[in-house]
Parts: sequence; structure tokens; C-alpha cells
Amino acid sequence: MSINRRRFVQGTAAMASAGAAPALWAANVLKIGYVSPQTGPLAPFGEADKWVIDQMKAAFKDGLSVGGKKFDVVIVLKDSQSNPNRAGEVANDLILKDKVALMLTAGTPETANPVSDACELNEVPCISTVVPWQPWFFGRKGDPAKGFAWTYHLFWGLEDVIANFTNGWKTVPTNKKVGGLFPNDGDGNAWGDKALGFPKPLADMGYTLTDPGRFQNGTPDFSAQIAAFKRDGVEIVTGVVIPPDAKTFLTQARQQGFRPKVITLGKALLFPGAIEALGELGHGLSTEVWWSPSHPFTSSLTKQSAKALAEAYEAGTKKQWTQPIGFAHALFEVAADALKRARSAQAADVRDAVAATNLATVVGPVKWGGTGPFRNVSKTPLVLGQWNKGTRHKVELTIVNNEAAKTIPTGGSLKPI
Repeated sequence: MSINRRRFVQGTAAMASAGAAPALWAANVLKIGYVSPQTGPLAPFGEADKWVIDQMKAAFKDGLSVGGKKFDVVIVLKDSQSNPNRAGEVANDLILKDKVALMLTAGTPETANPVSDACELNEVPCISTVVPWQPWFFGRKGDPAKGFAWTYHLFWGLEDVIANFTNGWKTVPTNKKVGGLFPNDGDGNAWGDKALGFPKPLADMGYTLTDPGRFQNGTPDFSAQIAAFKRDGVEIVTGVVIPPDAKTFLTQARQQGFRPKVITLGKALLFPGAIEALGELGHGLSTEVWWSPSHPFTSSLTKQSAKALAEAYEAGTKKQWTQPIGFAHALFEVAADALKRARSAQAADVRDAVAATNLATVVGPVKWGGTGPFRNVSKTPLVLGQWNKGTRHKVELTIVNNEAAKTIPTGGSLKPI
């Protein structure tokens, strides 16, 4: 008996060292996948993710009960490298190799769309954000009559960004001539789409849009666009470009004597680092604000206000707060809430719990099937902000128009550049 017992102990020790310990001793582990751009031109969208994930590790340190069963929570972060093909590859790795129970993804259509597609194909529940809902839904060939079975999205839409931009422009005297910068990517094609994007609403409001056509991200020369804007007497510039392209355009516009009264760009002007890099060119630029310390919302998970969350980030990283913090945090709020309500950790049960979400988060209310245009989309509030020289930081973002979301306070009004 002693020999048999010794052999049994030796055998189980060998199994454990090989990663094949008997189920009796194996901890119940639930994996959450997270895909975002950690490197590449879209990296500012993922800058806060590692800090948020560290915060979540503390929040989940005691595990999570799913369907009456306790699980240790493991978060697996993958870098999309700002590349759609890479985003799809790492999503498949998380699904097929890591066996994640739930996928989270954020950071423009180039990351969120291929990750969502991989989850839809493999029947894994997925929650995405930081993409206007049109490029997420229609960019994935979504059918309004059917929606999607496994993928759910929270963010605002093009109708919201158009409303905010134009609400601000109306407060500044201009000739209502607008120049559009729409690149050949998921966002640019959606924003510039004649039916779904900016052209029709702007025309309906009496604006004249000059759209010189699509260009590739990373273009070194905006002379053609600048010439078209000067020719047409453009006084407002808008669009959705990556930060390096904004710097190239703004530098060349100044060099070529093009001085519009208002420059309101999506994507490129979201981040303090990008504005600092522009120097004086960054002062007076305006952009959409999806989240800020002055948003009147609180985390369901950590009970931090938006202000407290931003302050914790600044204290922990010694960096200025940035808008994606709130949405990265909110993804985990929704994930934790759904998992706690799920009947089991099986994919279909987790998916059903996600679909039934009705939660107050640090970015606002999230509810699918109720606050969006389709059952897979939950809309979040949006306001307009303007960058100027700061007092606490080199540059600071002030909310200058809240007509579309009155509960979010303003700190000033839009001023011409």
C-alpha cells in the first residue's frame, strides 16, 4: 500500500508539473479576453488599458460567482497592433487556444470589427466599444432586421457626433462652408458616406461640404485637400483622421496659408499627447468628448465617480487622463455584471446575460434592446470639447457644448481659432 501510495503521489505530481493536474485540484478559471491597439498609429486608444486591467485584477481578486460556482478571473490582453488582420488573428487565438468565456474589445473599427466578427463566427459572446455604431454595425454588414447573435456594442453614433459638431459651429459666425477629411478606412468611409455620414445632414442644415475624396492613412501630403478648401472658401474643417495625419494636415495648412475659423476633428484630437505634440497648432481645436472627469456617472464595480477614476489614473500613471479610460472600465463593469447574472459560464448563458444588461456605468446607462437603434447597440451620451492652454496640464479639454446631453456640464463656449 505504501508503494502504491508513493507511486500515486509521484504520478499526480508529474501530471501537475505538466499542466495536467486532476480536476480535483484544478482551480475553476474563467478567462476574459481583451483586444485593443497597444502599438501602431492607433495606440493612444489603448494607452490606458493596462492600468484599467490592473485595476480590474484588484476588483476580481476574490474571484467571481457565475451560476452559483466560484471562478478565478484571468484577463488576457492582446495587441491588435492597429492592424485589422492582426486583430482577427489574436481574437481567434483567444477563442480557440485560451478558451475565453467572454471577449471585450475597443479602439476603432480596425480592431473592434474583426474581433467582433471572429466572435460571431465562433459563437463567443463579445462586448465592444469606441467605434461609432454605424461603422461597427454596417461595416460588418449587419442586417437591421436580424442584428447579431453574439456581439453587442456600446457607444454613440454618427448622428450624435454630427449634432455635437454642428451645435458648436452654430455658435461661431462662419460662411457655413465645410471641408471634409475622410480617409479610406472604416471610420472615414462611414463619416463620408453620402447617406449614413456627414454629407446629407450638413446639406439639410445649410452647410456646403467640400469633400476632396478618400486618402490613405499615413499620407505625407495634404496639398490637394488644402488647395480644394482654399478654392471653396472653407471656414470649418471636419473629419476623422489618425493623430499623425492631423499633425501633417495642420502643419501643411499653416505653411500654405490656410487658416479656417473652426477645426473640429474626430479621433485625432481626443488625446492630450497628440495635442501637446502640435504645440501652438493644437490650441483652439475641437473634438467630440465621450467621457471626462466632469461626466456625472459612477462605476457600478468600484463605486468611483468619473472624477475619482480620472484622478486615480493620473496618480497611478503620472499621465493626464484620457477619454478611453472610462470606456475600458465600463467594458469590465458590464462584463462583471453579466457574468454574475449568467446561469452558467457556458457561452449561450453568458451571451443571454449580456443581452439582458441594464446597468448604470461610469460612461452612462447601458441597456441593449432599449437605448439604441438596434438590439445589439446601446448608445452613450456625447458632448463637444475644445483644447486650450492649460493650468494643471500643458493642454486641457473643456466641454463647450452640451445641447445633446444636458446632464453633462459645460465649462465654456466654443471660440474661433
